[in-house]
Amino acid sequence: MTEQTETLPAPHLPVVRLRVPTHEDAFAWHRLFHDREVMEFLGGKPAELSKYEELTARQRRHDAELGFCLWTLLDEAGEPIGFAGAQPWPRDWGPAGEIEIGWRLARAAWGKGYATAAAHATLERLRAARVPAVTAVVDAGNERSAAVARRLGMVLSETYTRPGTGAERRLAHCFRLTL
Repeated sequence: MTEQTETLPAPHLPVVRLRVPTHEDAFAWHRLFHDREVMEFLGGKPAELSKYEELTARQRRHDAELGFCLWTLLDEAGEPIGFAGAQPWPRDWGPAGEIEIGWRLARAAWGKGYATAAAHATLERLRAARVPAVTAVVDAGNERSAAVARRLGMVLSETYTRPGTGAERRLAHCFRLTL
């Protein structure tokens, strides 16, 4: 497994690096995302460490098999601040069979351009991997993530009702971009 890094040249965005997640990154992701605000649009409560151990292992497999994954997002100092990347849509609702681009950052990293910078780097890697198009599925209430999708040139194409009951049943917007 080779560590890949990407630097985005745009002067108005921070420098970010993306690397294939290690087993140790499961602990970092668990710590960074153990925050109700970070998880607000993802079920509202922090996940157990075992979920991140499984997620990082799955992303290593995706990278080896597909050439892309949800990479660990590192700031200018090389510290993990979240993840960004792409993976096949993992659920039985939504854009089945498509590649979803996504990002999740620690609360302290919000509003600094990291998600946009990492998403641009992800698009470059996906183009190199000859991925023809991507989607981004964003909770209808998550304006920050919708703004990142629009900055990438993605267009709102459809809306899904996420499975669940009561408050869990929410709308999700699906943005698309042809690469």
